[in-house]
Amino acid sequence: MTQLARNLRNNSTRQEKKLWHLFLSKFPLRFHRQKVIGVYIVDFYCHKAKLVIEIDGGQHLEYKKQEDDQKRTEYLESIGFEVIRFSNHDVDNNFDGVCNEIVHTVNAKLGSDVYQ
Repeated sequence: MTQLARNLRNNSTRQEKKLWHLFLSKFPLRFHRQKVIGVYIVDFYCHKAKLVIEIDGGQHLEYKKQEDDQKRTEYLESIGFEVIRFSNHDVDNNFDGVCNEIVHTVNAKLGSDVYQ
């Protein structure tokens, strides 16, 4: 799984690259890209906030993929993580909104204003 995660990091989608380079890599709390958690590889992960961020492409609209995503979310929540999802469209067309939602979620989880 570690090698697959490394390959995914090296071949990130345009939206994952944008979120990473323009926002998460500079965030006051450390985020990891393509992190192995259990049997899953999550797009972004912050240990301190127990937060997983997923960026979903068009394939996530398919029924089978939605079922898989639900199982993945249930597993991650069962071990204490909060999962927030954004579509590629969100990142492309509402980047500020995506960033604000991440800030709001982190601040709410930690009970403080980590990032303004």
